[in-house]
Amino acid sequence: MMSETRDAETEKHLHDIRTESVEDFLKAVYDLERQITPVPTTLLAQALNITAASVTDMLKRLSSTTGIPPLLDYTRYKGVTLTPLGKQIALEVIRHHRLLELYLSEALGYSWDEVHKEADKLEHHISEQLESRIAQALGNPVIDPHGDPIPALDGTLPDTDWSLLSELKVGQRAEISRITDQSPEVLRYFSDLGLTPGMTITLTERAPLEDTVSLTIGSDHAKNKTISSQIARKVLVTATKSK
Repeated sequence: MMSETRDAETEKHLHDIRTESVEDFLKAVYDLERQITPVPTTLLAQALNITAASVTDMLKRLSSTTGIPPLLDYTRYKGVTLTPLGKQIALEVIRHHRLLELYLSEALGYSWDEVHKEADKLEHHISEQLESRIAQALGNPVIDPHGDPIPALDGTLPDTDWSLLSELKVGQRAEISRITDQSPEVLRYFSDLGLTPGMTITLTERAPLEDTVSLTIGSDHAKNKTISSQIARKVLVTATKSK
């Protein structure tokens, strides 16, 4: 519980400012910072499906807070980054979200294409005590159903050594670690293909003109599939030794 490192006065002010929209905003900045930093305001507007004016209002509000350090560092025309406190809050929400996804999947039988939307609704409302109980019930997991890393209590993330499926060499073997696109239709498509986290694959052919890659799926190479390079770029893998 990262909140244990904050004093009571800071917690009181944070409680007043931490609305669903604020938490979603901080989480969006965190996600976009993985791609580009500082984050352009236009990308934030697109990611959150809100107007540029709404983005600007939120940036001004969170970069000049009362009673607590600012949550964002915003420079006009340059973009925005999370402050240490803003990042801490974003990671708390992400931890809630990914634990909820795994709990919905493992304890309640939700499919992996159903959990994201439900967790989006619940992530803002669970207490630190419930978060702790969920984590304990699941055995303190480190990844969610899509392979996304779950932040630890102190906000750290497990080390990863991932690469894109599309970047594998012909003949190279790997294990699927993460699916980056969590839209339900894409996840159902991956399920139909058998491309899910933990599955072993081997890249068998590239067809540059068709912009496709072919691969075998499963340790016994029982299934052969050809997918577009665009789809392959949505899959992160961990290379393994060929047997």
